[in-house]
Amino acid sequence: MKASRSIVNSRRERILETVRSEGDVTVNTLAEQLQVSPLTIRRDLQYLQEHQLLERFYGGARAGGLEQTKKSSRELRKEKIARYAASLVEDKDSIFINTSSTALAMVKYIKSRNVTIITNNGNIVDEENPSQATIILLGGELRYTKGAMVGDFTRNNLAQVTAKKCFMGCSGISPDIGMTTEMVSEVNLNQMMFKRVTGSSYILADSSKFGEKIGSISCPPEKIENIITDSEAPAQLVREFRELGTWVYQVD
Repeated sequence: MKASRSIVNSRRERILETVRSEGDVTVNTLAEQLQVSPLTIRRDLQYLQEHQLLERFYGGARAGGLEQTKKSSRELRKEKIARYAASLVEDKDSIFINTSSTALAMVKYIKSRNVTIITNNGNIVDEENPSQATIILLGGELRYTKGAMVGDFTRNNLAQVTAKKCFMGCSGISPDIGMTTEMVSEVNLNQMMFKRVTGSSYILADSSKFGEKIGSISCPPEKIENIITDSEAPAQLVREFRELGTWVYQVD
């Protein structure tokens, strides 16, 4: 039975999202993530290339053409969000960051001293750390495709610590259901970080994440304290969040 058009379109959107966030991606990695055959992925990549949304290479694909322009614009917005978030970190702060690439980008912009970063993002070992913040890795099962640390070991370690602030990226955010996370294995960890923060929590979400409802709920709308986004975030959704009592910061 052929897949419905909505399922096919959704899968292709997820392929584009992966290419945007990770750069070069292999057919086998995409097939494993989306739980379809490599042949199906090749067909999707051919379709997306024909529409100038990405560029294929032997065994995989990367952003190209019109998609590269979109990626550059989005990456710039994410960097500005990360820079602003980093400005909220004060001397001697302890902070949680999750596996989000936007949250990870904060590290190179932190200027405060004696900061402690607690995270399940294994990619932090390769990130610039000019402030020489202390890094505490929560450990656990490492998901190589994303660098995420997940599982019981991670949860047990997280249950032993608290942080003054947390900075969380997301797969989607909307005023009716809140913040969502696509990877099921990360949902519980994100929920725990929100519960174990003793001060302020911030969700880092560029405008493309607004209105998206991808995965499971990590934080319901009534619990969202602060959102840091860009100036292109949909005005109506921003207004709805503010009506709920959420502070929404929009960087230029």
